[in-house]
Amino acid sequence: MDVRRLKIPKTIAIFSHIKRPLTCVIYTTSSSDSFSEQINQAPSTKNPKPIVERKNQKGFDLNLRKWVISVLSNPPLDSLKIKDLMTLLSPEQFDLIFLEIHRNLKALTVLKFFHVASGSCGFKFSVRSYCVLFRLLVASNHDVPARLLLIRLIDGKLPALFDGKEKRYVEIAVCLAELSVGSDFVVAVRTFDVLVHLCCTQFKNVGFDAVLDVFRLLASRGLYPSLRTCNFLLSSLVKENELWKSYEVFGVLKDGVKPDVYLFSTAINAFCKGGKVDEARELFRKMEKMGIVPNVVTYNNLIHGFCKNCNLEDAFRLKEEMILNGVNPSIFTYSILINCLMKLEKFDEADCVLKEMSNKRLVPNEVLYNTIIDGHCSAGDIQKALKVRDEMQTKGVLPNSVTCNSLIKGFCKVNQASQAEELLEEMLLHGLSVNPGSFSNVILVLCTNSRFGAALQLVKEMVLRRLRPNDGLLTTLISGLCKEGKHSEAVELWHMLLMKGLTANTVTSNALIHRLCEAGKIQEAVRLLKAMLESNVQIDSMTYNTLISAVCKEGNLDGAFMLREEMVKQGIAPDVSTYNVLLHGLGEKGKIDEALLLWHECRSKGLVCDIYTYGALINGLCKAGKLEKGRDLFHELLRHGLAPNLIIYNTLIGAFGKNGNVKEALKLRDDMRSRGILPNVVTYSSLIHGMCNIGLIEDAENLIDGMHTEGVPPDVVCYTALIRGYCKSGQMDKARSILQEMSSHNIQPNKITYTTIIDGYCQAGKVKEAKEYFAEMVQKGNIPDSVTYNVLTKGFLKEGATEEAFSLLDHISHTGVGLDEVTYTSLVNLLLQRSASVNQE
Repeated sequence: MDVRRLKIPKTIAIFSHIKRPLTCVIYTTSSSDSFSEQINQAPSTKNPKPIVERKNQKGFDLNLRKWVISVLSNPPLDSLKIKDLMTLLSPEQFDLIFLEIHRNLKALTVLKFFHVASGSCGFKFSVRSYCVLFRLLVASNHDVPARLLLIRLIDGKLPALFDGKEKRYVEIAVCLAELSVGSDFVVAVRTFDVLVHLCCTQFKNVGFDAVLDVFRLLASRGLYPSLRTCNFLLSSLVKENELWKSYEVFGVLKDGVKPDVYLFSTAINAFCKGGKVDEARELFRKMEKMGIVPNVVTYNNLIHGFCKNCNLEDAFRLKEEMILNGVNPSIFTYSILINCLMKLEKFDEADCVLKEMSNKRLVPNEVLYNTIIDGHCSAGDIQKALKVRDEMQTKGVLPNSVTCNSLIKGFCKVNQASQAEELLEEMLLHGLSVNPGSFSNVILVLCTNSRFGAALQLVKEMVLRRLRPNDGLLTTLISGLCKEGKHSEAVELWHMLLMKGLTANTVTSNALIHRLCEAGKIQEAVRLLKAMLESNVQIDSMTYNTLISAVCKEGNLDGAFMLREEMVKQGIAPDVSTYNVLLHGLGEKGKIDEALLLWHECRSKGLVCDIYTYGALINGLCKAGKLEKGRDLFHELLRHGLAPNLIIYNTLIGAFGKNGNVKEALKLRDDMRSRGILPNVVTYSSLIHGMCNIGLIEDAENLIDGMHTEGVPPDVVCYTALIRGYCKSGQMDKARSILQEMSSHNIQPNKITYTTIIDGYCQAGKVKEAKEYFAEMVQKGNIPDSVTYNVLTKGFLKEGATEEAFSLLDHISHTGVGLDEVTYTSLVNLLLQRSASVNQE
């Protein structure tokens, strides 16, 4: 075909994308020579050539143009001819020739030509050349090749000469916009459609910024995709929650195109979704004024917006309005209203809406039934939910996994653990989809009912399904298993989670370490710490502090300080809690000098000592008999604005009481009361013990009477301290009376109480009464210890009841309890005396 015979009746502006200022070329196809002259003149702005040379160039360009036409118009393509041709052509020259002749070429032939030229010859086409090819493919209805070409061009997988100043998709949009001037409007719109659609669907990695850039550029030139593509763009933005972008796009479209009901409906949905219900209502009224009739989707979107704001009045008013306007509410309309009513727990109104729906012969679907069931379950009315489930089945609508998950939530809400567990097992048996929430609800309700074994099995089921229980649930379960003594199962679960890549977090791991330490399983806790370190589980100061505390309680201070060193090696700085634990451990061991050094170290590191730090050191000072220093430290904490707690007061009161300084102890008791801290039974037992030690027995008894008045019932320790006081003073009748008073208050004597009164009677020389209380002690299940046996044996020896002493010794030999050295020596000496007496006889 001779392209020169074609005539284009009107002029067309061509914008060449080469690296120079854009040149506008006006041409007609009636003279191919004139077009050749324009090609020849285009690059001549920089270095004008002599006239003779320009004439030779003119002929050369004309020959190139004919050659291009020949190659592209006579398939099949010859790769050798293409290679020869492309070596003589620049991208700018081909661009101008191709723009002139492309309308008369076959799209697929040109596509193959581009492929050969770029692939085999390494030729780089201009962006405009590719855009012209893209338009040619679209005009020829070759949509699939056109889309693939555009995708590869945007991805940068084609050797195109991009300007580089703009993003590729923007430069392509510019070319398509310029090529649309004076061309087929339908083709231009179709190219915009493809570009916008691709940016929405194929390039999500850059978000919606790409499509918005393209849309803005086109709109700035008064160009728009088809209304269908505009609807698709707006819907895509709303679907992906890009609401602000959707507001911008609609704001441009409503003035640039003639919006239809679908565009308005999508925009109303966007405003409602973003909480801009008033704007949505205003837009709804505007579309009505424009003569655009709302459809059921439009009404539903606005009703949904009202319901999201719990504005039921406007929602129902709009529902009545749609009926008056001849638009029948759909199942979705009623579902929106019922869902809102259920959330607001307006169950009677929801039933009325359901009846209205049935009267209109609309059959509720599973979604609507599930909404109602879930509402009742959330409100804790499981019986009503089950009733709706039964009605659902009678209407031929089968319950699904959503129904079952809601019912499980309902059963758990009312603590019906067995029913929830049974339904969950039924779902698993029938292969229904169980959501993580249902697993969690059942596991939690089982833990609440102390059914930790059953909860553990469900957690294992979750793990096998690659579902990870939430951290709080795991912590609850592991703590519960340990409380039941199932530490090995808890440790096994921790390792199972680790193996499945669902590693327990730091809080859960710390809880397990705490429970192991609490049970005295220190070595297991240390092994768990090692596993945490090897598996890169996050470890914090609490992890180490828990272990250090446990090791200190065992009296292994060296091990505690070794753990602190390891803690530092792991990059975890010891905190105040670490020092508190170590100070308490040193204090309990009587190592007060080391404790004071640690105290100064803590301060030197800039750590702020808290009430527990002071409490630990005060306890250590009191145990070491350094009461004055303990009191000085107490006054220091007051100066620092710290509020002393009950434990610190009890520590000091106990120390001063034991030291016989009852006056100071009572002063501290009054001080704690003035600070609003009420004395407890420990406070009173310390005071009673101190008073009895210095002979203030009647004052001690009055203190016990005062405890009843203050609502602090005395315990066995208080009564035992008072009994000891009376025994010490030889007032055994009073001691017996106090013992009887204990029983009247339903406080049972313990081993120490019985040993105290037995010792009192032995000291008073009343061995018979001592024996009676010993027998009562054994009868009531209090097992005597070495102290009990020692005091009773001494009593027998003191009164010369040697036979009874030796009889008791025989009894002791079967119990495995040892006597102290003095008692044992007395018995041996007595035995030797008896042996010598027998020999003399």
